[in-house]
Amino acid sequence: MLRYLVTLQVADKPGLVEQIAHSVSRHGGNWLDSELRHIDGIFAAILLLEVPAANWDTLLENLECIEGLTLTYAKTRKTQAPQTIRRYSLVAYDRPGLVHDISNKINELGANIERLSTHYETASHTGVALFRANFSLSVKDEAAEQRLTQALYTIGDDVVLDIVD
Repeated sequence: MLRYLVTLQVADKPGLVEQIAHSVSRHGGNWLDSELRHIDGIFAAILLLEVPAANWDTLLENLECIEGLTLTYAKTRKTQAPQTIRRYSLVAYDRPGLVHDISNKINELGANIERLSTHYETASHTGVALFRANFSLSVKDEAAEQRLTQALYTIGDDVVLDIVD
């Protein structure tokens, strides 16, 4: 069995996940991990699959038959899990450059982004544009985590940060 990270993009329509899952299953694949999203009319997916080497090319051909599908893939291997993972939730007034500011603070302190999900919304009572980010980081130690928390607050007075665990 080989492991592949597969990314897919296609105009959204009902039944896509079932169609993809059916293809993976029919070719002896195992769906290990995924992130699936509908964004602005586009279905976007990141999948980690284990597939018998003999079936990989046929699976690719089958997936590429989905009309309008863009597909990329890379062979992967199992890696050891990072030692310390912390999850954060951040809310701030939306403005250009927030993802850059957040990623810059994280990088400066040597943490690694394991997962990042962002969302734009308007506050229900005020109509103010809000930016929400949920992210998981691998951090070296508790002192690095504390420095990171302090650094994220320096992005602006409007930042609300919660450590989820």
